[in-house]
Amino acid sequence: MPHLSIEYSASLADKADIGALCHALHNVLINVGPFEQGGVRVRAFRADHHAVADLHSENAFVDLSLRIGQGRSPEEKKLVGDALMVRAQTELAPLFETEHFALSLEIREIDADLSWKRNTIHERIRATGSNA
Repeated sequence: MPHLSIEYSASLADKADIGALCHALHNVLINVGPFEQGGVRVRAFRADHHAVADLHSENAFVDLSLRIGQGRSPEEKKLVGDALMVRAQTELAPLFETEHFALSLEIREIDADLSWKRNTIHERIRATGSNA
C-alpha cells in the first residue's frame, strides 16, 4: 500500500496527459510518503459516462482516491495529501483556467484485518537495497 486510483472524465483524454499525471503522483508517493516502493500503485480509470454538476457538456473532473494501510500518523497523511494535491494541481494547471473542472482527493485507511495481499515485488526491491 498505497494504492492511488485516478478516475477522470473521458473529455480530458485530449486535454491532459494522464500518463504523466500517474508518474508525477507516483513520484510524490515514493518521495514524500512513508511508503515502501514495492507497495506503491498508481492507476487511472477513464469514466466514459458521467453526470457532473449542472450537466454542462464541458464539465470535467479528476478524482484521486488514495487507499493506505494502517499505521500512519495524521500528520503523515496530511503531508502526503497536501503534496498530492499540489502536484496534481501543477500537472493539471491548464484545466483550472476553465470554469468546468473539478479536482478532488480522498485518503482512506484500510482495516488490516480485512485486507489480503500477496506481493513478490517487495522481496525483489528489498534485495537490491533500493527504495526509489
